[in-house]
Amino acid sequence: MPQTHYSTCSLCEATCGIVVETEGRRVLKIYGDENDVFSKGYICPKAAALQDLYEDPDRLWEPVKRTTTGWRTISWEEAFDEVAKGILVTQKAHGRDALAFYLGNPSVHCLGIMTLGQLFIRSVRTRSRFSATSVDQLPHMLAAQQMFGNQVRIPVPDIDRTDFIVIVGANPLVSNGSVMTAPGMKSRLKALKSRGGTVVVIDPRRTQTAAIANEHHFIRPGTDAFLLLAIVQVLFAENLVSVGRLEALVDGVDEMRVLASETNPESVEQVTGMDAESIRALARGAAKAKRPVFYGRMGACTQEFGGLTAWLLNVLNILIGSLDEPGGAMFANPAVDLPGLASRFGLKGHYDRYRSRVRDLPEFSGELPVATMADEMLVDGDGKIRGLVSIAGNPVLSTPNGPKLESALAGLDFMVAIDPYINETTRHANIILPPTTPLERDHYDVVFGLLMVRNNAKYAPAVFERQPEQRHDWEIFAELWARLQKSGPLSKAKSSLFKRALLRGGPRAVIGMALRTGPHKLSLRKLLKSPHGVDLGALKSMMPAALATKDERIHLVTDPYRKDLARLHASKERECEFPLRLIGRRHLRSNNSWLHNSERLVKGKEGCTLLMHPDDAASYSISTGDEVTIASAAGEVRVGVEVTDEVLRGVVSLPHGWGHSRSGTQTRTAEKHAGVSMNDLTNDAAIDVLSGNAILNGVPVRLVT
Repeated sequence: MPQTHYSTCSLCEATCGIVVETEGRRVLKIYGDENDVFSKGYICPKAAALQDLYEDPDRLWEPVKRTTTGWRTISWEEAFDEVAKGILVTQKAHGRDALAFYLGNPSVHCLGIMTLGQLFIRSVRTRSRFSATSVDQLPHMLAAQQMFGNQVRIPVPDIDRTDFIVIVGANPLVSNGSVMTAPGMKSRLKALKSRGGTVVVIDPRRTQTAAIANEHHFIRPGTDAFLLLAIVQVLFAENLVSVGRLEALVDGVDEMRVLASETNPESVEQVTGMDAESIRALARGAAKAKRPVFYGRMGACTQEFGGLTAWLLNVLNILIGSLDEPGGAMFANPAVDLPGLASRFGLKGHYDRYRSRVRDLPEFSGELPVATMADEMLVDGDGKIRGLVSIAGNPVLSTPNGPKLESALAGLDFMVAIDPYINETTRHANIILPPTTPLERDHYDVVFGLLMVRNNAKYAPAVFERQPEQRHDWEIFAELWARLQKSGPLSKAKSSLFKRALLRGGPRAVIGMALRTGPHKLSLRKLLKSPHGVDLGALKSMMPAALATKDERIHLVTDPYRKDLARLHASKERECEFPLRLIGRRHLRSNNSWLHNSERLVKGKEGCTLLMHPDDAASYSISTGDEVTIASAAGEVRVGVEVTDEVLRGVVSLPHGWGHSRSGTQTRTAEKHAGVSMNDLTNDAAIDVLSGNAILNGVPVRLVT
């Protein structure tokens, strides 16, 4: 008998409501839920790939162990025992920090990892923790922690009420927001324009978003901080600063005036490639609009001055009176009060409490920059990483200098991966523990409730019950925790948070408690009776209650930013053997490195090509379809060229997450559409010094002729 399930697509930040029609254990159809209170029927092509993940013949259902003759299926009991032994032996022989954790991007989309997974990781008590955060949104989190006192208190554009948005280094038509959870961005931006609003895009590439904007300005990669600082200077010089309602809460306005005083538009024309008059017009337009907002994303974060760029975006929203105001940069009020829980349990975030062993890089909130993970594995000495637990990640393709990390992983004493695939990273593991896929587990967006452009809540029960031979990720964490307590299987463990959570329903019980104590006092029962979600209303002003700084004030300027401004002013374009600058790009039918085994998403036109401006192509006598070798300080790849004026002259672009030609993987569709890895070119030695974030945009490269 066919059944209809209302669920949520958990493949990206948009959290689109979906309808899944099934018969038995087969998926018949997946489509957008028109009654979903948030997405209202919108989905992108990725949603259908949930079926592909569930039905993929390459996915693992039971644990496998790497042997000299290949992979061998083992029982869950044997796997749990061996993994726990590997962790205990590694830490006993070499110290707690000899065992590392890496969490990939899918972690934040997974309820089990965000609840029991986080508790398990903290129980192991190692400082060697890394995640996709430092190749992604770390500058935003650092700015939130420094300015507002809480790393998860990140303001998002109130996109449905703004009338002037400046989008810096972001392509929300493809990402559906990203650190701005907003499904159906094309419709939202069209609505903005239809009500007389203005969309301005600042980007080295004329993206899909730029194509429908009122204005698009090319900018040289990695120079956004110069542009934003010049806009700040114009605001002060022309008396356009108006902090508004929050003025009495903001410290540092006068200091900001001084810090920006010498960076006028004329002084940054050459470095940014934007003319001074355009910069002045942009500043005036934002200041004079009724409901303006500045927003930046991957291109803004993953560059040499990503920390300053993210900070200056907040500074600008404060100076034009847009912070915490309708149509400006507002704070969501999620049903699960993650900011409140972070404050309660001391997880508001901290910065530079300790540093990495090899390169002396600052930690942020208990994690070290992933750009130095390979160094910590390769360089001998006390604290050298000798074991790794990789959770839902593929850092060989998604972090800088993949070949170096491959070499480091091959030299580990012990590695376990919690992942459903044998991919470019997990092939190095001793044991792989495969969790259930999205359609087989409950879903609630713990993280993205913080970033939604309209408050809402939705709990989606699993479409399919797990099979007896399967385990949910939270069950994996619970069993490993029990064995690490030396009490054997969980059934024999002493009373604990893990055991209580297991007996009461796992993450479902955790979310039920968090909903009851959250700001909206919801019950899990109510959400389960509301399969299309519960609308909690438009974003509302949250200040000053949302402030978590010790003095309950907004800190416009703090020491890390003061110091990094000196680095910005000291920098200049350096002549070198790498005359081109490499940037990444997003595809709507792709999601980092983990959806390329879906035939429906990779078929058709080649997705992994190098975009190059016609003038650059002509200077090298290159045409569309030609293959070229592109090299950086880290390595080189050979890839087909697509000649287009979509990119700024001197800029080339590769998509992120490809490179499935490594031996030893078992993802057949991805291997047929291998592409090349952009991160074989990105340099792990080059980071944003302020935040520790990797540099994935503005990478110096050259063509090998």
